[in-house]
Amino acid sequence: MSGDARLTAFLAALAARPLVMGILNLTPDSFSDGGRFEGLEAAREQARNLSLGGADILDIGAESTRPGHTPVAPDEEWRRLEPVLGPLVSEFPLPFSIDTYKAEIARRALALGVSVVNDVGGLQRDPAMAETVARAGAGVVIMHNRETMDREIDIVEDLLHFFERSLALADRAGISRGKILIDPGIGFGKSRAQNMAALKATGRLKAAFGLPVLIGVSRKRMFGELLGAGVDDRLIGTLAANLAALARGANVFRVHDAAEHRAAFTVWGAIDNA
Repeated sequence: MSGDARLTAFLAALAARPLVMGILNLTPDSFSDGGRFEGLEAAREQARNLSLGGADILDIGAESTRPGHTPVAPDEEWRRLEPVLGPLVSEFPLPFSIDTYKAEIARRALALGVSVVNDVGGLQRDPAMAETVARAGAGVVIMHNRETMDREIDIVEDLLHFFERSLALADRAGISRGKILIDPGIGFGKSRAQNMAALKATGRLKAAFGLPVLIGVSRKRMFGELLGAGVDDRLIGTLAANLAALARGANVFRVHDAAEHRAAFTVWGAIDNA
């Protein structure tokens, strides 16, 4: 199945049920699973586990964007991606997204059959990103991000203004609104209180722009601060936050633990449709 066909199926499913985006990191320094899935065989096994666990899309990245991360040059990022990305896209029928803020990496990944660009720069970091996405007819996740944290600002107003700017860039480039998702960027340039406020505002964001909302909170530091839980003990906090976001209208959930989320969403759906 081509990347375009997979994108069409993915976008159609957004209206039907909550979707699980499985995380596949090819990085040595990601906060949760750095170094575990480098190389084709390890990545293939994780892709298989996520797929069997009920993931609807696989998000693959080769540069950690955690707070305090070390930037990776494009050549190094592609060196990590190239031996893995093509074989996985060919082997697995799921759509893939590429987790990058660099237009050149996005262009190369899209040429290999990737369907969605997951841009932590929200189309504002690389001036060529919007045009790259538009030219390929790809989907895009526009994530809110801040260079520095400011505890004094109204984070919801900041989110609204940020997305207005990003969507103006998307419109000028010719990206169809039907191919855009927005992500409040939990953990990126926000205090714990601002992260909670951003999650609580999921419904407001969705209503303001009429776009699907993606939530990425899996195993994040705020659960460690709130619960005193280590990285490997944050599943309960992650599930609670994602169910709260689902209740407010979120559509896609970027997670490390696909099977657990698919089970939780199945139970949620059974109750909601009773």
